[in-house]
Amino acid sequence: MDKVVPFHNLTTPFLQNPLSSKPPTTSHSPPSLAPCDSQLFASLPSSLPTLSSSFTFLDDLGELKTLNSVKAMHAQMIKMSNKNCIDTKGKNLVTYYLEFGDCRSAAMAFFVSSAQDYRSWSSSLEELRRFGGDLQMLEFFCEFHSGGLMLDSKVLCIVLKLCTSLKHLWLGLEIHACLIKIGFDLDVYLKCALIKFYGTCWGIESSDQLFHEMSDQEDILWNEIIKLNLKNGRSVEALELFRSMQFSSAKANSTTIVKALQACGKLRALKEGKQIHGYVLRWALESNLSICNSLISMYSRNDRLDLARTVFNSMEDHNVSSWNSIISSYAALGCLNDAWILFNKMELSDVKPDIVTWNCLLSGHSLHGSYEAVQAILQKMQDAGFKPNSSSITSVLQAVTELCFLKHGKEIHSFVLRNGLDDYDVYVGTSLVDMYVKNNCLSSAQNVFINMKNKNIFAWNSLISGYSFKGLFEDAERLLDSIGEEGIKPNLVTWNGLVSGYAMWGRHKEALSTIHRIKSSGLTPNVVSWTALISGCSQNENYADSLKFFIQMQEECIRANSATISILLKACAGLSLLHKGEEIHCLCIRKGFVEDIFVATGLINMYSKSGKFKSAHEVFRKIKNKTLASWNCMIMAFATYGFGKEAISLFDEMRGAGVQPDAITFTALLSGCKNSGLVDEGWKLFDSMSTDYNIAPTIEHFSCMVDLLGRASYLDEAWDFIQTMPLKPDATIWGAFLASCRIHKNLAFAEIAAKNLFKLEPHNPANYVLMMNLYSMSNRWDDVERLKDLMKNAGVKNGLVWSWIQIDQAIHMFSAEGKPHTDAGKIYFELYHLVHEMKKLGYEPDISCVHQNIDEVEKKKLLLSHTEKLAITFGLMNRKSGEPIRVIKNTRVCSDCHTAAKYMSLVRKCEIFMKDGIRFHHFREGECTCNDCW
Repeated sequence: MDKVVPFHNLTTPFLQNPLSSKPPTTSHSPPSLAPCDSQLFASLPSSLPTLSSSFTFLDDLGELKTLNSVKAMHAQMIKMSNKNCIDTKGKNLVTYYLEFGDCRSAAMAFFVSSAQDYRSWSSSLEELRRFGGDLQMLEFFCEFHSGGLMLDSKVLCIVLKLCTSLKHLWLGLEIHACLIKIGFDLDVYLKCALIKFYGTCWGIESSDQLFHEMSDQEDILWNEIIKLNLKNGRSVEALELFRSMQFSSAKANSTTIVKALQACGKLRALKEGKQIHGYVLRWALESNLSICNSLISMYSRNDRLDLARTVFNSMEDHNVSSWNSIISSYAALGCLNDAWILFNKMELSDVKPDIVTWNCLLSGHSLHGSYEAVQAILQKMQDAGFKPNSSSITSVLQAVTELCFLKHGKEIHSFVLRNGLDDYDVYVGTSLVDMYVKNNCLSSAQNVFINMKNKNIFAWNSLISGYSFKGLFEDAERLLDSIGEEGIKPNLVTWNGLVSGYAMWGRHKEALSTIHRIKSSGLTPNVVSWTALISGCSQNENYADSLKFFIQMQEECIRANSATISILLKACAGLSLLHKGEEIHCLCIRKGFVEDIFVATGLINMYSKSGKFKSAHEVFRKIKNKTLASWNCMIMAFATYGFGKEAISLFDEMRGAGVQPDAITFTALLSGCKNSGLVDEGWKLFDSMSTDYNIAPTIEHFSCMVDLLGRASYLDEAWDFIQTMPLKPDATIWGAFLASCRIHKNLAFAEIAAKNLFKLEPHNPANYVLMMNLYSMSNRWDDVERLKDLMKNAGVKNGLVWSWIQIDQAIHMFSAEGKPHTDAGKIYFELYHLVHEMKKLGYEPDISCVHQNIDEVEKKKLLLSHTEKLAITFGLMNRKSGEPIRVIKNTRVCSDCHTAAKYMSLVRKCEIFMKDGIRFHHFREGECTCNDCW
């Protein structure tokens, strides 16, 4: 904003004549008409009626029938020099002139009359503004002043208010300059008008400057400057002014106190709010209902319901706003039961609930996820005789959106159309767009959007994000181009919707490019922008890119929030990057994120999938308010490590804490049973899903049961289970069955499972490899070659088999194909010595794990090249005292490597954690936690 020159240096090039509060008259001669007055009466008849001393203006003025008669009467009033009479009749003259269509004369009568107070002018001013408009009023002012008309401070106040209303910057500035030039004595109302003018037209800084330059700062000026700062969003400065006001002994009025308390609530400035409360008590203003209601709202917005309730209870009288303030406070902070108790008390009091009361309850329940209750409240509200308004509809639409009740949403849309709530209420229209977008009805969302008369940025953002999330990027980009044509500038939410959409669909380059476009638009990408990109990579299991983009985010000096941290922990869990996860855990502790339930659950997941089960359990036990997600995550951790009985025990503890399980809970429990061979327990849990918890088993639960029965050698039962299950078997069912057939070498069932898998997943190499292993174990080499030809014809290639281990900050990869490790010679040398020591303890290589048609000597050599053996050996070579070995393998560990790992832990007296696909093996003192059930 352009700086305003110091007030004492201002000049006035446009107003030629100085303004004065005193007309230049003498006691020897009567005042003469100003030039504009003579022009006003130039058209009057030569003879005017003679006025007697007993003339009554009120009586005769009422009989005037023509414009000329009004002008004649006006002239006589001026000649009589009866100032009081003119002041008394000023309003009547204005009205008569306007009735005859002479706006100019009406303005003249208005400007020259000096009313006793401002209120008596209000009706005349409103009549003039309605008839000629503010701009014409200013034109008349300039004309009359140039003609020599002398105006007092009351007129100048009105002129300054008109300049403020029209944002007529220079005229208001000239008036102020002229006042300074002639040394005009400013009264408090004129000062107030000047402060408002500068605050509106030249910026709040100029208004503050003017205020601080005033020598006499009366109460009304303090109140005005504080309210102006609040109106301009300068809440901190306004509260500082309020503090200074107390030192000046000025007194705040109730409106200023209410506004200041609202600022304390907005800024969450509890300390300042308490100080204002003290001010209210010192000046005995606690009987003011508006102030008390604002105190209630201020305390609730600062999460101090106890103090809000204390204020409410201390009030002698409660109006409907008082009840609404306290009920809204409880509802907004999620204390829904307490809100209903207060509502019931309100109904028993002299004050009855209104539509605002019901809307508070609707909003609170919707905000805190009690979406089903919102529907019931809406019905109760209508039964009580209240018709839903736009605020009610907005809350109900939010609940309908979250519940995916599209049919109900359409019914509400019909109600909106019938009652015309969509005509001008932008929030209702935006909520309808959002409801249709989130219920995958983009065509309906677009129709609502097109028919909206007033579109705000939220409506645009909702539809753009809807197109983005559905992958319709051309439509999203088209809308982005159109938004500027409507005079609305895209904000960060607009751009972040695009970033999120591109990232979700795996188009990370476009997502990153959109972040660069944000910078080009003049905005700065925020933590939400980068988190959307990182999240999209994580959702597509592109965990390495998630971490890479996080590093870029840090280079941009963007601080991560709890959502970012949760996603990064998921990326570390997906890659089993323990050291990186531990670094992020340290960051959580430093930034205070560990109290966040989503971060804590992410830490459990990261530690359990990175081979540090003990740390996962420690984090879980430190969570004060455990959610269902945190219980599920810990139960799955027990299952992953083969602690099936412990998983069931934790499930019982969860039920004792009053947390109800969901489908994910039972997936974790059944996984624990299958990894521990707990057949009976698995059957009980599976049956209890529908009988005790009303949870319909999904394909994942049936797959777990097939795996459980098959691994436990109940292949016939598993086959019967598949045949009788209510769902059509998919690849997970047949895959679990085939894996069990391989363990128990059942070719008959295996061929049935493979036949179905080759149809369902013709390009999955794991299915072909499992069958080839089975054929090779039975020396059916012709069938092995047949499957190889089948794979070749289908274009199926064997996936890479690898294992890796992290030493310090470096990842060491061992692959069955490709470039060997740089220390391969040393590793094999160490492995030979290790196998020699293992054989002394009873280890014998299991050559049945080699599925190639070669002799035994070559098979034993091949066993030494298995990637997990090489990774463990390298870890032992570089192991620090007391540290466990952690190896990550992308495929199932073979029985020989499983046995070898047991002996390695025994020979070197160490712990070894090995992840093979989806579960962990913990080797210690020659034993594994899986109890050979894998």
